[in-house]
Amino acid sequence: MRITLEELRNSKGPVIELLEIISLEGQHYMARLTLDGRLLLLSDKDGVTSLFRSAWQIQDTLAGFQVRETQVVHPSAYHEMVGMEPADIEPMRIRVQREKT
Repeated sequence: MRITLEELRNSKGPVIELLEIISLEGQHYMARLTLDGRLLLLSDKDGVTSLFRSAWQIQDTLAGFQVRETQVVHPSAYHEMVGMEPADIEPMRIRVQREKT
């Protein structure tokens, strides 16, 4: 599912449980939000996924919202190498921020 920044702003006190900053080949990043248990991609009004130039840009864009935890997610490219058997490899996750409970 998708959500726009405008829809997020119009929500009543949204709490982003998890902000995943997903690295796309190290040049672009997208934001996946867990909100009320739902996974949502930050997109524009036309349903196109919003791309950012840095993890900082995403964090700045969402600075006005309560974010409980932020992780940068780097999918592994090793399982896509020619001649290797397909494998389920978990992405590398780096916690950047977490609220104290």
